[in-house]
Amino acid sequence: MPDTGIAIPAGLTSDLAIVSIDSTIVDVPTVRRHKLSQTSVTAQSYVIVELRLANGAEGIGEAATLGGPRWSEESVEAIKANIDAYLAPALIGLRADRPAAAGARMDAAAKRNNAAKAAIETAIFDALGRTLGVPAALLLGGVVRDRVPVLWTLASGDPGQEIEEAEGKLEARLHDTFKVKIGALTPDTDLARLRRLAAALGGRARLIVDANQAWDETTALRCLPVLADLGVALVEQPVPAWNIAALVRLRARAAVPLLADECVFTAHDMLAVAAAGAADAVSLKLVKHGGLLGLRQVASVAEAAGIGLYGGCLLESSIGAAAHLHAFAGLRELAWGCEHFGPQILTDDLVTEPLRFEEFRVHLPDGPGLGVTLDRGKLRRYARN
Repeated sequence: MPDTGIAIPAGLTSDLAIVSIDSTIVDVPTVRRHKLSQTSVTAQSYVIVELRLANGAEGIGEAATLGGPRWSEESVEAIKANIDAYLAPALIGLRADRPAAAGARMDAAAKRNNAAKAAIETAIFDALGRTLGVPAALLLGGVVRDRVPVLWTLASGDPGQEIEEAEGKLEARLHDTFKVKIGALTPDTDLARLRRLAAALGGRARLIVDANQAWDETTALRCLPVLADLGVALVEQPVPAWNIAALVRLRARAAVPLLADECVFTAHDMLAVAAAGAADAVSLKLVKHGGLLGLRQVASVAEAAGIGLYGGCLLESSIGAAAHLHAFAGLRELAWGCEHFGPQILTDDLVTEPLRFEEFRVHLPDGPGLGVTLDRGKLRRYARN
């Protein structure tokens, strides 16, 4: 991809040089335990990137993980180490109006490390946007939408608690779509749990199910028809990411659409899934795609193949969620909305003014760059010693 075509005012080019990139690990408690098929968390860990330009502008970015290197190979400890030792040194002196060149340099400095690269690229777009006085979404092509339908994830494993939680979200008009995390319990226990949820919320809310690769093909063949009968709207990554052939076979027989997540990190992955006919939709995440530019590339391949777009998350704070919203804002279609409820599951946020959630939508923040400001007092409070 060529460098951005942003017109930089005369005299600013030398001032756009990146002069420092710092990283900090933070651990922020969550309001309740969040259970996935392979782990559970009571605190969410991030690497916060602070990037400074010669002109004094500062940009921020965020890399999120879930319970260490269990969802992908990256942990916050590895992310920070690779930023400090390899990625940051490769970018010092580069102009911030060259985000594609920054991506090429980072790729040359370290393979994969997608979450680390995404955090740095986000900070570059934030600093550049602040310099020019424009939102990051404008640097990516402009805004199609300034708010996105947003779901809430039910992940305690206790159906009574989950029904109460969902009722509260519906009453507050915050969320009317709920993604249910399954796979930590037996399939029969999860199906019984889903029957209770569907009976309690039927007609008032939409249910999505995420197995996080927990099932084999035989289990999925048995369970997917039950989910379809319960009215589940979408099932995310029911089988392991490597088993694209199983997704193809399941999709041919399932009466419920399938969402690809862990099997799509790169645009090449998206092309392979599309060519195989393995999914109806794809979950877009900065931590998978290496940044805003990579996310848009994956989205373009999916759009060309007629595959629906879904805004996925990894429980980002308002920093990471804002970055995703700027990437989503310019997509022509985002049929499945997004799940950037992360700021609401934290006991505290890392910005001075958190994102706005109302009428079942999360709003694109106003202002230059990401439109959010790092609260350095909270950064110090939650920083890991």
